Amino acid sequence: MQIILNSPLDMHVHLRDNDMLKVVAPLTSKTFAWALVMPNLVPPIKTLEDVVSYKKRVLDETWNDIFTPYMTVFFSEELTFEILKQLKSEILSVKLYPEWVTTNSQGWAKNILSPRNLEIFANMETLWIPLSIHWETSDFVLDREKNFISIYEELATRFPKLKIIAEHITTKELAETLDKFENLYATITVHHLLITLNDLAWWMLKPHLFCKPIAKRDEDREALLKLALSWNSKVMLWTDSAPHPIHKKECSGCAAWVFTSPIALQLLTELFEENNSLNNLQKFISDNAVRIYNLKPNQKQIILEKKDFIIPEKYWEVVPFKAWENLKWSIIN
Repeated sequence: MQIILNSPLDMHVHLRDNDMLKVVAPLTSKTFAWALVMPNLVPPIKTLEDVVSYKKRVLDETWNDIFTPYMTVFFSEELTFEILKQLKSEILSVKLYPEWVTTNSQGWAKNILSPRNLEIFANMETLWIPLSIHWETSDFVLDREKNFISIYEELATRFPKLKIIAEHITTKELAETLDKFENLYATITVHHLLITLNDLAWWMLKPHLFCKPIAKRDEDREALLKLALSWNSKVMLWTDSAPHPIHKKECSGCAAWVFTSPIALQLLTELFEENNSLNNLQKFISDNAVRIYNLKPNQKQIILEKKDFIIPEKYWEVVPFKAWENLKWSIIN
């Protein structure tokens, strides 16, 4: 049995830089037609020159694949109308990180609804530049996403033509909020469809399942599954694949995030098959994003075959999600 996926799109991926970029960028480009590349490097991607330079570095590592990196830029108070206008042709969205909620987010967006930030949102609305938000406050960890909903409601009301993407949603409450606002869309990661907080810390702590936003309860995962497996046109795949070397994961104070790029499509195919929803997989991994962002992605087919595949122990210095586990589907091209 084989399945063909047309132009798979990863709407959120961390490719890092330098040696890590050389390892993980080819792994993404092998299985995706294009990807939306996150800007939280050190130092972050903040200017047009940063964007152009980083895109070149990504292309240098993925030149032998049919692959296009779409770029993002850090949201900051320095984004004037003229700067946004210059950036528009080089980016797909502006990425907003509330301060301290994730890797390399320190120093950003202390007051999301400040007068200066509201001015920037208005300029983005005028220029038709989407806003991508890491959808969390900085209070109690299980309530962070839920407590951010009121901030979105304020933005959606003030800027009804601003396309806002709630990234890697994890809660039942936010899943239920999607249909309340026409300009709200969401991305869902592979790992949040598969794990809950119990998987991370039920018996022993599993650092390679530790991610931000943290995995939530069973009822939250069920709500995400319902969105992803259905024909819901407001959600799209966003692996949020983020590599950290072993010494930063298997330690005290370990880094958040999981690495899924090389195995995301195999995991999703198995999940959708188990839920009798294979006919909806293409929409989730590509078609919805094409419509939401008005894209014309590279024509690239990924062929999967019903054949066992054992997830490697590691890729270079990075341990993948579910390392050593057996999958029922393999990519054969």
